[in-house]
Amino acid sequence: MRVFVTGATGLVGSAVVAELLGNGHSVLALARSDASAAAAEKAGAEPVRGALADLDVIRAAAAKADGVIHLAFANAFSSDEALANAVAEETAALKAQAEALVGSGRPLVTVSGTPYAPGRASTEADPVSIDGPVGGRGRTVAEVLELGASAVRLPRTVHNNGEGGFAGLLTNIARQTGVSGYPGDGTQRWPAVHALDAAVLFRLALENAQPGTSWHAVADEGVPVADIAAVIGRRLGLPVESVPEETYGPLGPIFATDQPSSSAHTRQALGWEPKHPGLLADLENLRN
Repeated sequence: MRVFVTGATGLVGSAVVAELLGNGHSVLALARSDASAAAAEKAGAEPVRGALADLDVIRAAAAKADGVIHLAFANAFSSDEALANAVAEETAALKAQAEALVGSGRPLVTVSGTPYAPGRASTEADPVSIDGPVGGRGRTVAEVLELGASAVRLPRTVHNNGEGGFAGLLTNIARQTGVSGYPGDGTQRWPAVHALDAAVLFRLALENAQPGTSWHAVADEGVPVADIAAVIGRRLGLPVESVPEETYGPLGPIFATDQPSSSAHTRQALGWEPKHPGLLADLENLRN
């Protein structure tokens, strides 16, 4: 397939591009800067110059592709307004891609997040939240699933060499503040997956997923946040302690929530099996 990929040079996107190219597909990669275009070309992809807000560029690239994998998101977590703007931008871009492919039989795989299920690990059958700081993303994903897309739900931390995801945010904040912190008592659990394992699932969904289905890229079902902070603190030589939820800005309520997740159905139905290091082992790659 000739696959159009947004977010192709990010942590997950670069792994997805390599996975696609390594399995006989070609890649059109959305690139918003000269540096991103050069990185895409170096990886073996064909750059498509444009940003997530360039809807005409995105529609045209999706229309001439055999399939689309949407990964791009601004990751603007500094304030409620910035996060809302990022969600709105992604919503417009994702709907443009879905509308370009609707009725064509060509696959669109979008990214989503694992849902929250009170008192248990969430499953692929649980709906994603349409409330809270990122509820708009959930509403958009629900809409494009009805248009025939499929969704790979990523856990709160997608990691590679100790970087990425919510654990990466904990690391960045620890470096800035001098404390490796965690909200509450730290017993809340976050699911996680290595970026290279997630990339395999995106390819499998592109090749095999039925329209309207959701899949869980979860390797670690739930790692206690205090354990994550402990490894970060040890690797960076910083004290480890509970900090106020407000430390994490608009993501504070999400950071403080117990949110384990299962991938049992995904593994059985698509034959996906994570092979790379789990989160705590991968965090050992952090450097002070």
